[in-house]
Amino acid sequence: MNSKCSSEDNLKVVGRAKGYSKEELLANLPRHSKFHPGLIKHIENTPEVALRNSGTIMAKKIIRMMREVNTEAYRARQFTRTEINDRGVLYGVVLLKHLVMDYTLNYFHERWPNCVICLYNEHTKITGIINEKGKIRELKLPLKETVDKVSAGRSIIPYFEDIQFSGEKIFESLYNSQNIVERDNPRFFKSMIPEKCFDLPGMRKGVEKRYTSQNKKINDFF
Repeated sequence: MNSKCSSEDNLKVVGRAKGYSKEELLANLPRHSKFHPGLIKHIENTPEVALRNSGTIMAKKIIRMMREVNTEAYRARQFTRTEINDRGVLYGVVLLKHLVMDYTLNYFHERWPNCVICLYNEHTKITGIINEKGKIRELKLPLKETVDKVSAGRSIIPYFEDIQFSGEKIFESLYNSQNIVERDNPRFFKSMIPEKCFDLPGMRKGVEKRYTSQNKKINDFF
C-alpha cells in the first residue's frame, strides 16, 4: 500500500466514513443555539474521518449538536399544525431553539408554493414569513397580527374560502377518515410518536392525545 495513504483513506475504503462532511458541519453547526466560533477552528483542524465517526470527545459533541439541529428541523416539518385562510395565507406555531426557521418555511413553501406561509416561533416570539417567490422575512409580531397584516393586501381566493376549517377539525377529519376500527392499535400508534413531540405547539392538544400507552417510545431514533 502506498505509504502516503492515510488512515482517513483506509477508513473511507472500508465504508466506515459516515456522519457529516466538514462542509456540512461548517455550514450548519452555526445554527445550533450553543454554537461558538471556537468550534469552527476545531472542525478545520480535525481529520474528517474523526469527525464523521465521532473519533474524539469534541467530535462526539459536534455530531450531537448537528443531530439536535436536524432533529428539531425534522420535527418542525412533521408535527407543525397549520391552518389556512381565504387569502391563501397558511399559518401555524412552532417551537424552535435553533436557527432552523428557514428550513421549516422552505419545506412548507415547497408543498404550497402559491401560499404565503407564516410561522410564529414561541421561543423567540418572532413570526417567520415566506412568500410565493420564496423570499423570507421576520416580524416581531404575534401570529394573528402578522396573518392579518399579510392578508390585508391579498384578494380572497374562492378555493381556500371553501375549505375553512380550524386546525383541530382538519386533523380530526384526517384521523377519522383513515381510521379502521378493526385495525385500531393505540399502542403502536402512540409508540410511533416520540414523547418530546407532545411538547410541540401543534401536538399539546392534538387528537393524538386520546391514545395513551406506557410503552417505550422511539425517542432515541429521532
